Amino acid sequence: MASKRKLKIGFIGGGHRGPGLLDLLLEMDDVVVTCVCDLYEDRAKDMVKKCTEKGKPEPKCYLDYLQLLDENVENNLDAVIAPTAWESHVRIACDVMECGLPVAFEVGGACSLDDCWNLVRVSEATGMQCMMLENCCYGRPEMAMLKLIKEGLFGEVVHCEGGYHHDLREEICCGEENRHYRLRNFKTRNGELYPTHELGPIAKWLGLNRGNRMISLTATASKARGLNVWAKEHKGADHPLATYNFNEGDVVTTVIKCANGETIVLTHDCSLYRPYSRGNVIQGTKGIYMEDKHSLSIQGMTPEKGGWDSETWVELDQLWDKIEHPLWKKFQEAGVKGGHGGMDFLVLRAFIEAIRDNKLVPIDVYDTASWMAITPLSEDSIAKGSAPVAIPDFTNGLWLQPDRPYDKGTYCLEEICKPGKL
Repeated sequence: MASKRKLKIGFIGGGHRGPGLLDLLLEMDDVVVTCVCDLYEDRAKDMVKKCTEKGKPEPKCYLDYLQLLDENVENNLDAVIAPTAWESHVRIACDVMECGLPVAFEVGGACSLDDCWNLVRVSEATGMQCMMLENCCYGRPEMAMLKLIKEGLFGEVVHCEGGYHHDLREEICCGEENRHYRLRNFKTRNGELYPTHELGPIAKWLGLNRGNRMISLTATASKARGLNVWAKEHKGADHPLATYNFNEGDVVTTVIKCANGETIVLTHDCSLYRPYSRGNVIQGTKGIYMEDKHSLSIQGMTPEKGGWDSETWVELDQLWDKIEHPLWKKFQEAGVKGGHGGMDFLVLRAFIEAIRDNKLVPIDVYDTASWMAITPLSEDSIAKGSAPVAIPDFTNGLWLQPDRPYDKGTYCLEEICKPGKL
């Protein structure tokens, strides 16, 4: 039975993703934000103001997260949520867990394999849960495809694709003005910098870390031109970014091999003109899904004659009554809310309710570490001329147990469960 207590949350990070997530937390009756922190005083004060304007208790305000932990761990916190810059996620998460608290943080790749191993070892040593807030795992089409895979409608899944195809040239090139971390990463790194939006759902589709795992990858980067063009057009030919030699290729392609034989292709594509897409593809022995086509072609469900542009494909909008995940059916009935089409709300609730009710989080530390590891591994492969690179087993053999414990509740990503109250 669900607990009725309020979860006391410390919130670290008032930058790009922080305000939206904080807004959602402030709407939850079973949550109280007791303390907030950001490196920049104006952002920290803005979070305090946001809380009081919503009629919530004024949280304690900090510029140093270690001070926040030192002064609040014993009786004023149940968990910490940290939507901070990519480079700080692991350090903050480990410090939080070493203080005896569970932690959730925003998405992004790791800076090193050591970071990923540290995350796992600290979680195991302290017994504290660590969850990446990968909202795309709770996207409506991603969850529908999870349902179809679990029901066997794709047959045996052979190949998956996903991408972060997102024109972020303005955000990147205005990084200094907006105090945003992407610019410094694009200047100095070259790899799959943001793998988890595409890899998270694929990992759950393929049962990674539960009877399957990623074993190796190769990565290749194109030349870098898109940011120079944007900077020249919008900041002027004399601006330093117009001629800066960016390290990050405009398109980075990573190919992953899995222990059970599946292949995965990830594409990082943020510095060229293009519409947004996560580029999901699922190919099985009985069907195919293509996000960019917004369509399915499945043996026995959709017409089986015709070619690429024919009636063989059926648009998802015609199939929701057959393919909708029960969590999304419930979500629609309750009223979809939250950012990114509702995904933000669902992933936050998944963490909040797991910690509140002393249950296992649906995206655990092994998922988090292995997904984040793709970034440094892809950098290594590219630096070696697209050489194959082995992917560590962060579970240390636990992946061989597909039924190792998980919570079979509302937000489960391992099987299709009946959702509770939203």
